[in-house]
Order: sequence, then structure tokens, then C-alpha cells
Amino acid sequence: MIEVRRSSERFRGGDAEAGIESWHAFSFGHFYDPDQLRFGSVLACNEERLAPGAGFDEHPHSHTEIVTWVIEGELTHRDSAGRSSVVRPGDVQRMSAGSGVRHVERNDGDGLLRFVQTWLEPRRPGGEPEYELVRGIADGTPYAVERAGAVLYVRRLSEGERSAVPDATRVYAHLVRGAVTIGGEELVAGDSARITGGEGLEVVADSAAELLLWDLPD
Repeated sequence: MIEVRRSSERFRGGDAEAGIESWHAFSFGHFYDPDQLRFGSVLACNEERLAPGAGFDEHPHSHTEIVTWVIEGELTHRDSAGRSSVVRPGDVQRMSAGSGVRHVERNDGDGLLRFVQTWLEPRRPGGEPEYELVRGIADGTPYAVERAGAVLYVRRLSEGERSAVPDATRVYAHLVRGAVTIGGEELVAGDSARITGGEGLEVVADSAAELLLWDLPD
């Protein structure tokens, strides 16, 4: 089964006056939709746009795996463990909040910052916070979020190119850019697909595209 959620169906949040625009695929913050609570271990998938100088001041997280994919610009990260980094397009950033961590996310650059952030539920709560930044992840290289038992695949496709969808109980797909067809369903940038029990599915690029595919645990 494939359930498509269009970018236009996302809840718009953020703070326009502060230069923050957010689009939420699931219930998040003060936005509550009983039909959009989660998909498997995915708790949130947010598209964020930060104007130059804008950002999220220090705030806490716990018992959550947070994976960030930058589409455009540079994301400055600082956390209560003393880490500081700049995340760029093509990098994968993971923050395991564990029993608790605080962090800051900002656009310290001169241009627009756009990124997608996925939150996952860990298999076991608690533990020490962890942080990892992988520079320039290669197309199709699996990135395992071990605490959540999930695997991320980044697909960058040329027009007409095909790629297999992982055979898994649940797959969550988010289209970053371009247009693709999955199992007869057409997706454009910002759309997502929740795939349950799919086998032998392919992604077909209707134009040059970039796609995030999450292989989720049972």
C-alpha cells in the first residue's frame, strides 16, 4: 500500500517575522492531527526555511534520533556537549538526544537555508547523547541510524533513471527535488509516500530528482 501526502497538505508553522518557515508532515508542536501522529518509527518530517541570521535558539531534546539533510545553504549546529559544526548539502547530520541534550540551529550564512529534518523513535529510550556528521554521502550508500533500527538511502536520479525501493515492512519516502513515480503514484518536490508491505517497487525519475528513502524497522 502506498499513501501519498502532498506538500500542500503539510501544516505550515514557523515564525515568519523571525525568518522561519516550517512545513510539518506529522503532528508537531501546537499542531495536532490524530490521523498524522507517526509512521512506524518516524515521528516527524519537517521542511525548514531559515532566512539569513534566523534560527532556533537553544532548546532541549530527549529520547529522539534527529537526522538532518540540507537542501540549500549551510546549517550551523551547536550543542550542550560543546560540539559545533556547519552542515552543507550532501552531508548527513545525526543527533541522538539520548537522556537529554540542548542545541542551537542557525543560518549564519548570507543566503537562504533549506533543510529536511526527520525525527525517529529510538528502540530504547535514554542513554548518552551522540552526534555524527558524514560529509558528502555517496548516492545509494546506506546510512544506518542504529538506535532507531532505521536505514536512510539517498537517491539522486537523472531523468528516466530507475532505482529500487527497499523491500521492507515500512518505507518512508520524501522527495527533496524534482519529480518521480513510485508504484504508479506521481510525486513532486515536497511530497512524501508511506509504503507498507511493498515488494519489488521501483522509483522512476520523471525529471532530475533527489529522494530520501527510509527503511524502517518492523
